[in-house]
Amino acid sequence: MRKLLVTGAVLLAATAGCTSGGAADDGPKIPRTATGTLEQIAHRAGCEPDVQTDAAELRQANCGSGKGRYVLATFATDRGRTEWLDIADDYGGTYLVGRKWVVVGPDRVVTQLRGRLGGTVERSSSHHTGSGGGGHEEGSGSGHTGHR
Repeated sequence: MRKLLVTGAVLLAATAGCTSGGAADDGPKIPRTATGTLEQIAHRAGCEPDVQTDAAELRQANCGSGKGRYVLATFATDRGRTEWLDIADDYGGTYLVGRKWVVVGPDRVVTQLRGRLGGTVERSSSHHTGSGGGGHEEGSGSGHTGHR
């Protein structure tokens, strides 16, 4: 089940090179990282969520349409989020990571959503099929550091 969920989300991910956040006046101010239920985070993102998975440990919804489409996933625990990212890391993509939630989608969409949801942009260009690892790169100095 987990591979199916990750595969669906990863299909929407766009791989891109890493960029770093520049000086404070180089871009919009990043808000405090969103918290709450899937519906609360989706509302803050401006999304009417189309819930695809509604399980105790994972809730996942599609948002947006066309090139603006993305997946929002919320997790019951930080560990669940970390495990999901470990698997997704093997597929590559761009992720916006908050506490107990992840957005996956095209780089442009993820970057825009960061202005509404806060969080850390993580990019992975790894497309290997080997064990763990992955090409994780973080978009800022703080954020997701719970896996290798």
